[in-house]
Amino acid sequence: MRYNEKELRALSQQPAELAAELGMRGPKKGSVAKRRLVKLVVNFLFYFRTDEAEPLGALLLERCRVAQEEPGGFSISFVEDPERKYHFECCSQEQCEQWTEALRRASYEYMRRSLIFYRKEIQKMTGKDPLEQFGISEETRFQLSSLPREGQSACVSSQLDELD
Repeated sequence: MRYNEKELRALSQQPAELAAELGMRGPKKGSVAKRRLVKLVVNFLFYFRTDEAEPLGALLLERCRVAQEEPGGFSISFVEDPERKYHFECCSQEQCEQWTEALRRASYEYMRRSLIFYRKEIQKMTGKDPLEQFGISEETRFQLSSLPREGQSACVSSQLDELD
């Protein structure tokens, strides 16, 4: 996937939904955990050296799996490449749970599913399609038929896009 680096850097400076210094270990064998400032902005997880304003990299949180690991830790792996796994170490189990929940909710697919769910609930209660007033009620992306079938992964996922 291609990104405009200037826009990605600008996005990394936006207010974060969640930010903390975490231990982070990359997918390379023998990689050691390093202290990184990690920021969740929309569906990107940016990571920085603790003393720098420019991000070292970003993970796009689409088509990945977030899993709690050893106590106080979690990992992010990718559906396309499960061996590419990033490990994070938190200060407490509570912080770990906060991060895993936020990361699971960050994907576009999760937001889309939530929109469809609440759209159906509002339609049941009012008898009207809440998206109709915006002229987008017939768009394919908001239809149940375009959701992945049961058993197919529609979880959070990510793709690394190294920044210069």
